[in-house]
Amino acid sequence: MSEESSPIFVELTDEEGNIQTLEYIMSLEIDGQEYRAFFPTETEGEDDDPDAGLIILKVINEGGEELLSTCDTEEELLKAYDQFALELFDDDEEENS
Repeated sequence: MSEESSPIFVELTDEEGNIQTLEYIMSLEIDGQEYRAFFPTETEGEDDDPDAGLIILKVINEGGEELLSTCDTEEELLKAYDQFALELFDDDEEENS
C-alpha cells in the first residue's frame, strides 16, 4: 500500500495564454517515452464539465528544459490511456482486497 501524501498541483499555460491548474496523479514510461496523468481541478463558479477527466501529457526535453506536450496521435493517446487505466484500476483493486 502506498503512503498518502499531499496532492501535487501544476499550472499549465496553453498556446493562447490560458492557465489551467491540474492535479498530478502518476507517471509511466511506455516504450521509452514518459507520460504523466493529471486530473483538472475544479474552480469556483465553473460548472462541472462532463468531458473533464484524465489528462495525459507526454514529457519532452527541449533545450535542457522538461516540457509537457499532448500526444502526437490518437493511437499514442489511447495506448497511454490504457496503460494508466491498468495501473490506476490495479491500485484500486489492491486497496479493496
